[in-house]
Amino acid sequence: MAAIMDEFDDEDDDLLASFIEEGEGVQELELLDFPFPFKPYDVQKKFMENLYLCLEKGQVGIFESPTGTGKSLSLICGALKWLKEYQASWGLLKNVLIPQKIEKQKKELEELIAEEKTSSSEGASGEMDWIAAFVEKKEKQESVERAKEKWKELEKQESKLLEIKKQKQNRKRKRDKSDDEFEKLLKDAQTVNKDQEVKGEGQEESQDDEDLVPEDYHSDEEVRKEEESDEEGVSDEGSHVTRIYYCSRTHSQLAQFVREIIKSPYGSNTRVLSLGSRQNMCVNDEVRKLNSLSMMNDMCLDLQKNKSKGTEKKESDEAVQKKRKKLGSNGCPFYKQETMEDLGNQILTEVTDMEQIVISGRRMKACPYYTSRLSLPLAEVVVLPYNILLHKAMREASGIRLEGNIVLIDEAHNLLETINAVYSVMITGAQLSKAHSQLSQFRSRLKAKNLLYVKQILFVLNCLLRFLEGRTDNKKQRSEKSESKVLTVNQFLSDSGFDNINLFKILQYCRKSQISKKLNGFVEKYANCEVQIADKPKENVGISGFLKEIAQTKENLVEETQTTDNTRQSEKAVVMRSPLAHIEGFFASLTSADKDGRIVLTRHTLLKESTLKFLQMNPAVHFKDVLSQARSVVVAGGTMQPVEEFKQQLFYAAGIGPENIHEYSCGHVIPSDHLLALAMKSGPLGVDFDFTFSSRENSALLNELGLVISNVCNIIPGGVVCFFPSYKYQHLVYQHWNKSGILAKLEKKKKIFQEPKLSSQVEQVLGEYSKSIQKGVKGTGAILLCVVGGKMSEGINFSDDLGRCVIMVGMPYPNIMSPELQEKMQYLNSNFPKDKDGHLPGQIHYENLCMKAVNQSIGRAIRHSQDYATILLLDKRYCRESVRSKLPTWIAKDLQRMDKYGPSMAAISKFFQRKCSNNPV
Repeated sequence: MAAIMDEFDDEDDDLLASFIEEGEGVQELELLDFPFPFKPYDVQKKFMENLYLCLEKGQVGIFESPTGTGKSLSLICGALKWLKEYQASWGLLKNVLIPQKIEKQKKELEELIAEEKTSSSEGASGEMDWIAAFVEKKEKQESVERAKEKWKELEKQESKLLEIKKQKQNRKRKRDKSDDEFEKLLKDAQTVNKDQEVKGEGQEESQDDEDLVPEDYHSDEEVRKEEESDEEGVSDEGSHVTRIYYCSRTHSQLAQFVREIIKSPYGSNTRVLSLGSRQNMCVNDEVRKLNSLSMMNDMCLDLQKNKSKGTEKKESDEAVQKKRKKLGSNGCPFYKQETMEDLGNQILTEVTDMEQIVISGRRMKACPYYTSRLSLPLAEVVVLPYNILLHKAMREASGIRLEGNIVLIDEAHNLLETINAVYSVMITGAQLSKAHSQLSQFRSRLKAKNLLYVKQILFVLNCLLRFLEGRTDNKKQRSEKSESKVLTVNQFLSDSGFDNINLFKILQYCRKSQISKKLNGFVEKYANCEVQIADKPKENVGISGFLKEIAQTKENLVEETQTTDNTRQSEKAVVMRSPLAHIEGFFASLTSADKDGRIVLTRHTLLKESTLKFLQMNPAVHFKDVLSQARSVVVAGGTMQPVEEFKQQLFYAAGIGPENIHEYSCGHVIPSDHLLALAMKSGPLGVDFDFTFSSRENSALLNELGLVISNVCNIIPGGVVCFFPSYKYQHLVYQHWNKSGILAKLEKKKKIFQEPKLSSQVEQVLGEYSKSIQKGVKGTGAILLCVVGGKMSEGINFSDDLGRCVIMVGMPYPNIMSPELQEKMQYLNSNFPKDKDGHLPGQIHYENLCMKAVNQSIGRAIRHSQDYATILLLDKRYCRESVRSKLPTWIAKDLQRMDKYGPSMAAISKFFQRKCSNNPV
């Protein structure tokens, strides 16, 4: 509490601290009662106790709780238990301490004034005494005013919350009075309204409400400055609401977390808010049709600015004119203060996930994206994806203030890699060429004051193109070789020839002038007016030839974009629409400290395929703000091992000492006899399982692997999930088995499925795999061949019969020849110490990448307390103690090293005989 009362003196801090310690009894955690939807397991209770202690002490936590142990509920109930008690202390502050402080300081001020009058009448005080008395009186007056202001702020916040609760009660009373007939009429009315919306009716009413929209709308990057300077803005409204920020990797995981809150004892009295991007929360269909997020952002901002412009000059382009007519000149019909306030009140009184917020936004004609941000100050729990929390600009643009608040990061096993990925930027020759071409045409329309910076941007683009071995003077486009090279930032700036350019000023100009946005508008308006290219050259050479190639294949590129993954989609959209905005991100990365990043140059035969990538090396430099601002940061996951790299690369590097790190790892909720984990050294013919790069294609080894899996399928009922190190290796093994006849033997026992490469096919394959297991008679089932790090190694739960056995073939080490990996290992060796056994940090990182992938894959089997499964690790390297120590604790403690094949099969057979007799089909 002292951290949030810095304007009060030490005496008041001590008073409040003593009250909290007496009331909460932190020293006796075993006496704490955690509300839970059912009687918690011992591991859940210990998890909550340790989490409570971590939050109370303001520490950084590393929490590991195996998948299937109810980690989400433990996080919710442990964190909200602390939050509710902490909020109770704020009630003490408002109702007792602040009034006492005001009265105390009033009396001291009155005494000071009386003494001053007495001193003046006696004429005994010197000049210095008079100055000291004046300063003391002024300080007392300011202290009283600060205390009064704090009390008023708390009163305002409490009044707002009471108003929202009252509206919730009114809605509940209305619902209680509604009978079936009324509900039917309401549904009919909604159907009619929906039909009217489709036909375009009711638009007049929306336009009449345009005055409710603020006159000026600021972009996300600027809005925080306005809020901070606005004394009556929403930023101050909830300045004393201590909240929990929960983030995870995917929106489905966030939605699941919200559903767990609803099921918890805190579901009815906690204000929960979901944050997301426009792509996930926009309900304006015309904006949603746009292909890229940057285009959606620009259109959204334009709609806010266009709301007061009834008529504009006629556009020469008919398509643009038609689009603007369709969108209307009154701005977005969903951005209205009254409806957004209604939606915000509903969000804060009824726990809803993002999907439900979007549905309500459509129904109420209110913008979910801006409503969620307006509601943020009064929220107690905020759920958000990784990128919003981890990226500083996005965090600030979303109005997230971490000071004094709690941050819970779930599924954090890849947090280091995620932070580095968020701040890594790659640009292509295609993007650079397009930006240079567009900006060259655009500059003729600029005023003189803009030309200086535009010429500098063009100069930098030209340098980058030349560095990729391409020229903008049409003399050379193609590189004769394909190669990769890694440089430091300073070396890259020097070698590329623009180390004399002030990138900070260029970035400031880009931000203030919004040059990339204006360039987008220019490109859209003159989309059909491509640069005229000379017909003389028969081949497409040089930049002009490359532009011609782009123009000719524009439709093909667009079609290709729709069939590829999201990353390729966004990259190609950037080439065609807004390359400069993306390149600005690369410029920003070049302002990083030289030691924190590297530039990876990859040259290909074609300029358009060559790339420049800023590779973020130091995640701590960006995570430091989160750690220093938040009261407590907890990283949690089902498999957090090995945790040492979290401490070294993220926490210690950011200035967090060992004494401020709270570690907790719990066992599984299953009995020990529900898991059989074996590290197998060899197969039935005595061939060692050596799946190193040099040996893994050996025919004898592949046959031995096939025999083991075939025998396992003869013993194990239900589903068997087999993980391979890569798609390429899985395909190689599958083809070998097909030729050798092993595949035919497998198919007689279990139906074989392979992990698809396309995400759109995953659900179909899983559905067919599940049906094959359900329909199979006793002793049969299916086998699913998966890839480590693929679409089925994370987030897919193979519970019960879907995964009675998980097999890990080999160890999935990444490609050691990768320039990026080599540079990362060298960076770690240069900046971090060896471990206690003398191992280099780069080598440890290489091993950790492998083991984290293994842990994520084998953790898919056990999902609840009654589940049971076997885990088979097929590689002699798993028998090493150094490898065993990096497995999840609940697996490592019972892992059996099997030097002989016979005892392995006997143990598996005995395990399933016992389980099948206890759980007859």
